[in-house]
Amino acid sequence: MRTGQKLKSTGRVTLIEAREAAERFEHRGRGAVSNQTGGYEKETREAFDDGWDTVEAAAGRLDTLLMDETARTIITFNQSPDISFDRTVNPYRGCEHGCIYCFARPTHAWSGLSAGLDFESRLFRKVNAPELLRRELARPGYVVRPIALGMNTDAYQPVEREQGLTRELLSILAAHDHPVSLLTKSALIQRDIDIIAPMAAKGLARVGVSITTLDRSLARIMEPRAATPQRRLETVRALTEAGIPVSVMTAPIIPGLNDAEIEDLVAAAAAHGARGVGYVLLRLPFELKDLFHEWLAQHFPDRAARIINTLREIRGGADYDAKWYERGTGRGPVADLIRQRIVRAAARHGLNGGREALRTDLFRPGPAANGQLRLDL
Repeated sequence: MRTGQKLKSTGRVTLIEAREAAERFEHRGRGAVSNQTGGYEKETREAFDDGWDTVEAAAGRLDTLLMDETARTIITFNQSPDISFDRTVNPYRGCEHGCIYCFARPTHAWSGLSAGLDFESRLFRKVNAPELLRRELARPGYVVRPIALGMNTDAYQPVEREQGLTRELLSILAAHDHPVSLLTKSALIQRDIDIIAPMAAKGLARVGVSITTLDRSLARIMEPRAATPQRRLETVRALTEAGIPVSVMTAPIIPGLNDAEIEDLVAAAAAHGARGVGYVLLRLPFELKDLFHEWLAQHFPDRAARIINTLREIRGGADYDAKWYERGTGRGPVADLIRQRIVRAAARHGLNGGREALRTDLFRPGPAANGQLRLDL
């Protein structure tokens, strides 16, 4: 199968058929097993066996392509009442970590690309992000609130090692004493401790590290190009020792796959210095549900049906429910039990305290884009 073709949804074929099709096209080191057509495209393609045995060889190497994008704005605002921040900055679109569960995958359809393999191999860097950030922070009337850096896709994904966009944006925020929160599953964030630690000392920075499983084998399948679980725990310790407040996000919790690790994840977070823990139940918006079902059929055929049915149970019978306050936690007995386990484990290890608010009173806007000093300084 070539890029752009689409495997049949597991909603229309059996999980066994989906697995057999996916096995032919799996790309080593990638999360998704197909490249389903984007949600805004007029045509779709499906892979099937026509009896000619024309698809026999394993899928070849899939290289990452990084493309320049000139953004119009860099700070994205939201008004969702169940999200703890109202603005984000994302230096990249798409994410090479390849996490199969990533809720941001469907956003690649805006560019006419797939939420599948395209999302993790066709990436965009916002080349004018630093310029835009300086301009927006100097904008008259700008009201400072903490910026969540890299919430849609990981700001410390592998391409950041060479590109350095995230580090440059952090440097700008530090120069303006602007509060920032970061969430990552990459050990690369340790590179920027020299910027983040002084900000944290002023009450301007905090970090979340996402750890989904302690099982290296499972992590390699779920998050093929992210740091290993042990490297992430070491990152928690390194950040903590530098005086940076760190929380661990055990997200997403997938009933029947990694939920048995809840207590061990919380204990490991505490042992490495985390100050808090959080969780999110798996979300499957738009195209993501088909990609995840394919992935389950490929890697866990013995329990795929049970996992899918349990996920539907906590979503009121649907694959996804976008209702505020429930989309990240679900409802029903299974969802309630997971919440109780998280709360009790956190209390057992002293990780159930509230987070301190980041300071906004130190913000220094600097000159406006035309070089004029701001009169409201």
